[in-house]
Amino acid sequence: MFEAAELGRAVSKEDYKTQIPDLRAELLQMQFALSKTKHPVIILVSGTDGAGRGDVVNRLNEWLDPRGMMTVSFEQLSEEERERPKFWRYWRKLPGRGQIGIFFGGWYVDPIRDYAYGLLNKSELDNQLSQIRRFETMLAQDNTIIIKFWLHLSHDEQVKRLKKSENDPNTMRSVSERDWKHVELHREFETAAESAIRHTDTAESPWHLVEASDRRYRDLTVGRTVLEVLRKYLDADAAVQSTTKIKPTATTALPIAEHSPAATRTVLDQIDLTRSLDEKTYIKELEKWQGRLHQLAWAAHEKKISSLVVFEGVDAGGKGGTIRRMTQAMDARLYQVISTAAPTDEERAHHYLWRFWRHIPRAGTFTVYDRSWYGRVLVERVEGFASEQEWMRAYLEINNFEEMLVKHGSLLMKFWMHIDKDEQLARFKDREKVPYKKHKITDEDWRNREKWDQYGIAVNDMVARTSTSYAPWTLVAGNDKNFARIQVLKAVCKKLESMLGV
Repeated sequence: MFEAAELGRAVSKEDYKTQIPDLRAELLQMQFALSKTKHPVIILVSGTDGAGRGDVVNRLNEWLDPRGMMTVSFEQLSEEERERPKFWRYWRKLPGRGQIGIFFGGWYVDPIRDYAYGLLNKSELDNQLSQIRRFETMLAQDNTIIIKFWLHLSHDEQVKRLKKSENDPNTMRSVSERDWKHVELHREFETAAESAIRHTDTAESPWHLVEASDRRYRDLTVGRTVLEVLRKYLDADAAVQSTTKIKPTATTALPIAEHSPAATRTVLDQIDLTRSLDEKTYIKELEKWQGRLHQLAWAAHEKKISSLVVFEGVDAGGKGGTIRRMTQAMDARLYQVISTAAPTDEERAHHYLWRFWRHIPRAGTFTVYDRSWYGRVLVERVEGFASEQEWMRAYLEINNFEEMLVKHGSLLMKFWMHIDKDEQLARFKDREKVPYKKHKITDEDWRNREKWDQYGIAVNDMVARTSTSYAPWTLVAGNDKNFARIQVLKAVCKKLESMLGV
């Protein structure tokens, strides 16, 4: 693979000086045009040690306007990062729409280095690269432009460059034992890099292999490539805007259970909504399970197990009351409740999962979600806020997200709080009468009620596609609030006991 980047290509000083002014002007024009679009841009600069990754990053910062761009370098994992799934540190640094993020090595640094050092075997490397490919594909499908550079030096050129830096008292780059160690491991690094490029060189995020022995050739090639890629996307946007598009509706695809409009029976119809608890039994059970949850929450804190509890359900289904019974049992220092509303401007400028990655709990704490990332396949689907393509691919994106959480060692539980249509109507009317409940009922609640069957089909598809072995859905019978609250508290406690081995 790397023979194509060892051809001795070079650019003279005169040619370089001649080409740079026009290149810089065009890059700035393209950057300004980009700022008006829906595209975030990731420029990932990786490569052989000594190939000038830092110089290329500096050059891009020099040629582009610093407004609307950032440079990201991932050093050693912080304590905060160790307590969360690996990709948390990458998600929180992603650029917004119309912005450029220059990533120094990015998510390729760790797997390539760890394989070269013998900390990963080939199978483990391939698994990590598959995760990266899924991550990049997900971003690309959300309109992110990903430009990846591998700056290559041959072994001999790498040695030559390090020796020159080592013997030059005026060099800005110091040479360390680590640099020479990487020279010794050149073959291992090259093998890992070739695997990384082959696994993740996709149509959505291709690699650009750049010969780096000549600095001027290297920098010009990177600059021109960035310009060409951005121009391609902007030209494609212009072409789309000049044609008439029919926006797909939220109901065009057949759901997984192969319903027809006349056959709307769903998994929700299987829930026994007659189940109930009398008040005396409820009070006894509430005391028992809240006490147990208090103990288990502290035990999870001691063992640094993080917990995510997701609540979805029909309007007035009892999410808020159940969440309060949970949090009453726990020390306030151990949990946070995230109530998910319409996304802010900042959140809309990122992939829809971005705002949920930001709230992943630290080790030993709880995050309780009052509505969650499932909004993409529920309200956004039914109300047409997401296209069919967007909500259809969200099932896989959500499953990958949840798999990362569970593999990291987090507890993840998902509850659908369900009531029937008559019970919902009674609760709506009750809310309108009681002063301290009036804020809970809105015009939107009444509008959603008119789409009861459409939401039922969306929930059926959600359960069918995202109730996995590692993150199953629990469907809660909610007509009787007492029964629903105890069912949830008991389920959380049993799951914690299993995680803790108690």
